[in-house]
Amino acid sequence: MLDIGSFRAQNCQGISRRSFLRAGLLTPFALPALQSIGAEARKAKSVLLLWLWGAPSHLDTFDPKPNAPAEFRGPFSTIATRTPGVRYTELLPQLAARSHKYSLIRSNKNFHGGHLEAGTIALTGAAEGTEGLAPNFGSVLARHRGVGDLPPFIALGRGNPRDVVGQMKGYGGGNWGKIYDPFLVGCSPEGEIDIPALKLLDGLSVEHVNDRRTLLEQLDGMQRKYEGPELQKWDATRQRAYALLTSPEARKALDLSREAQKTRDAYGQTTFGQSCLLARRLIEARVPYVQVNWSQYVEAMTPNCDFGWDTHIYNFEMLADRHCPTLDRVFSALLDDMDQRGLLEHTLVIGMGEFGRTPKINGQASRDHWPNCYFSIWAGAGIQPGRVIGESDKLGQDPITEPITPAMMGTTVLELAGVTSQTRAELRVLQGGRVIDELI
Repeated sequence: MLDIGSFRAQNCQGISRRSFLRAGLLTPFALPALQSIGAEARKAKSVLLLWLWGAPSHLDTFDPKPNAPAEFRGPFSTIATRTPGVRYTELLPQLAARSHKYSLIRSNKNFHGGHLEAGTIALTGAAEGTEGLAPNFGSVLARHRGVGDLPPFIALGRGNPRDVVGQMKGYGGGNWGKIYDPFLVGCSPEGEIDIPALKLLDGLSVEHVNDRRTLLEQLDGMQRKYEGPELQKWDATRQRAYALLTSPEARKALDLSREAQKTRDAYGQTTFGQSCLLARRLIEARVPYVQVNWSQYVEAMTPNCDFGWDTHIYNFEMLADRHCPTLDRVFSALLDDMDQRGLLEHTLVIGMGEFGRTPKINGQASRDHWPNCYFSIWAGAGIQPGRVIGESDKLGQDPITEPITPAMMGTTVLELAGVTSQTRAELRVLQGGRVIDELI
């Protein structure tokens, strides 16, 4: 079943036409392409970001310090990886066995210790300042590429990232406006798809939806009724909505029932797992940028098992029992799946959070926020696999090599996706950032 807005449509028949009508007003389907990309030589046709919201502990995952004092190193043993001389904690055996398929950065650095602020910096490359809010990397790529049958920037999860005090600002278009925000799609642990934005337009009769002439007459009437700057693009937006309604690619991409049960089982029955499987399908359907949100909230204990990585208490228990087993299984399944289908050749895959966690264990036998040093994982188009980039000090407190900043990460993502330095200058984004050459 697809749960689309306030009604349901059968998977086997695809998404019904009426399911998408509200898209004409609420989604960025009419984005203009900045320039033709047909002649561009780019390595990444698509970008897939696994957003580990809440900040995983680097010491308890990909950058353990087994020789550090007890108050730093934590309780987990380390294991060898496929990369000579590189060890992870025992919580990530499947990813350790696949370290030859991706590269690891151990010297990431953010510039704020708050989730909302650091998240904005991590996803845009800059803090909100006097000139406003920079757009998300996905928004930049969406504007650059324009649109196909599906939206150019899709975020998978229960909602845009937030914590209990507010919403993170860097999730979408920033100064460019909501037209460049991601298109939200939810996915349950059972693989049921939820698209709450696609509700019927107010005043639109369901009985007449299948009558194209009557439907157009109703839409024209609504155009005259409502006013606003977004409706100045009514015609183009309506065309995009209709293209999506009739697109076989859209129906196929959003229908997880088409997957073999063995494949669905490999990803596991978790929201993150099935969302990653859906992300792979969207990549196959040529969506330029897909962001999978690990959770909507950073907090590790929230309703409906939507648990983030903000482990101020019970850090070691939660990492061992659910966080790391889920990440290990899902990320490994995703890498294998994309590799077998040839998708890694032209898809850039990144896994990261907004910062790390305190190397020194806190008074609750857990770890707090730590922006000075954390990890990121890179795979796919243009990335040389099996490398470890950067190094942290013996306690995991600070990089002892050049810090890898969010601006450098964004520059690398966009460069690999064909958004050149000239284009970035024209768009006034990530000016002065450099590519992480060690990855390429």
